[in-house]
Amino acid sequence: MHEWALAEAVIATAKRAAREKKLRRITEITVKLGELQQIERTVFEFALEQILAQEDALVRHAKVVLETERARFRCRACHHEWAFETEHFAPEIAEAIHFVPEIAHAYVRCPSCRSPDFEVIAGRGVWLASLKGEE
Repeated sequence: MHEWALAEAVIATAKRAAREKKLRRITEITVKLGELQQIERTVFEFALEQILAQEDALVRHAKVVLETERARFRCRACHHEWAFETEHFAPEIAEAIHFVPEIAHAYVRCPSCRSPDFEVIAGRGVWLASLKGEE
């Protein structure tokens, strides 16, 4: 399960950033999750909880806030940008796109020119968005 590896990486990054900022305790970690990131959110949350429970005082009691970054696309033909709207698809297709974003090209077209040639410009990845703590 890559959710555990991602959770470990987030905590390690938070600890490294806290040390760089000379924080003695992290109070809040905000993590951004791309809407199209292939991640099981509940497993990721559970992994974060379990990892934090075993950490040292620097991070053990930190509150974790998960925020979703909406997926956005840009047409390579006409440069139009738009957001991914799941309500335009049957539930099984929307779910498939969330878990395997590369298949979006089979179902999604630019709403402006109808081209299937587009790029994902937002909504992928997992990253540490912000960190709060005590000096």
